[in-house]
Amino acid sequence: MPSIISVGTYSPPYELTQEMTTEFARELFSESFQDIERLLSVFVNGEIEKRHFAVPLNWFRENHTLKERNDLYIERATTYGVEAIKDCLRSSLFLNEEVNVKEIDAIILVSSTGFSTPSLEARIMNILPFKTTTKRIPLWGLGCAGGASALSRAFEYCQAYRGANVLVLCIELCSLTFQQEDRTKSNLIGTSLFADGVACALVSGEQSNLIHISKQSVRPVIKATQSVLLPHSESVMGWNVNDNGLNVVFSRDIPSLIQEWLKPHVEDFLNDHQLNLEQIESFVAHPGGKKVLQAYEYALGFSKEDMEIPKQILQHYGNMSSPTVLYVLKQFMLEQQKTNNIGLVVALGPGFSLEQAIIKWEAIH
Repeated sequence: MPSIISVGTYSPPYELTQEMTTEFARELFSESFQDIERLLSVFVNGEIEKRHFAVPLNWFRENHTLKERNDLYIERATTYGVEAIKDCLRSSLFLNEEVNVKEIDAIILVSSTGFSTPSLEARIMNILPFKTTTKRIPLWGLGCAGGASALSRAFEYCQAYRGANVLVLCIELCSLTFQQEDRTKSNLIGTSLFADGVACALVSGEQSNLIHISKQSVRPVIKATQSVLLPHSESVMGWNVNDNGLNVVFSRDIPSLIQEWLKPHVEDFLNDHQLNLEQIESFVAHPGGKKVLQAYEYALGFSKEDMEIPKQILQHYGNMSSPTVLYVLKQFMLEQQKTNNIGLVVALGPGFSLEQAIIKWEAIH
C-alpha cells in the first residue's frame, strides 16, 4: 500500500496576531454593523492566536481588481510552492537523505484561491529541475477538502503504479480573496478564520525505493479512501465569482450539518474495512474552525484530547483551506505514532463534500 514518506510546509512571511486582525475588522466593519462588538466576539471565541498572510495588513485597506489579486496569486503561489517542495524533499525530520525532484513521477496540485493557466505546477517545474515527463494533475474547486482529496488521488495513482512517487502540493492564499467592500457577515467570519499556507506531501508506492530512506521508525500507510457528496448543497460553502474577485460563501449551518450528516458516512466507511470509531488512535482532521472541531467531537464521540493536534494547528495557523490537513498530518508524524495505530484523515469542503482516508502506522522493514 502507498506510504506518506515526508510532509513539508511553508508559512507566508506576514504573521498577524488575532488581536491585530480584530482591530482591523473593527475599523473596517463598524459602520456596517450596529452590533459590531458582539460580532467581533468570533475573533476571540474562535481561539485562533495568529495566522500567516502573503501580504501585509495595509494591503487589505484598499480595493483591488481581480487582475491585481490574481497576478499576485500566481507570483507568490509559485514562489511558495517551490519552498514547500524543497522542505518536503529535503526534510531532515523525515528523510535520511534528500530526494531529487527527478524521482517524482507526478504532481497533484491543489488550489482554489486563484486562477492560473498553465497551472501552478507547470510554472514550478520551470524553477525546479523536474523530469519533463512528470505527470501534472491540477485540481481546483475542492476548497478545504482538497488536501485529503489529493492524498486519495495520490493513493490511487500509486496503487496503479506501485513504484511511483507522487507529490501532493496544496497552495492556498485565502487573504488575496478578501473583499474590502463586502460587508456581509460571511466575510466578517471569513476574516476571523482564514489564512494562507502551503504544504507538500511525498506519497510513494509500495515498490518505491524511497520508502527505505524514511528516517522515522514508522510511517503512515494509506489503506483506503472515500469521497462523499451531499446532493444539492452548493450553497453551503464556496465562492461567488464577481467582477472584483472571489466572494466567500460560508453557511452558518456547517457545524449542524457535520453533527447530523457526518457520522453515518464515517461509520459505514470504517465498517467496510472491518473497523470502528473506537479503534481510531489518530484523528487527522481538517480544523475548519472551533465550531467544526466541536461538531467532530459531538458527531464522532471523540474527546478533547483526540482533537488536540487539529486544535493546535488552528490556533497557530488558522484555516488555510486545503493545506491545513497536511499541517495536522505532519504534526502527527512528528509525534512518532505507535506501530499498528489506526488513523482517520477527514476533511469537508465545497459540494458539500466529505473526503476521508484510513491510514495505518507501519514499521519500515
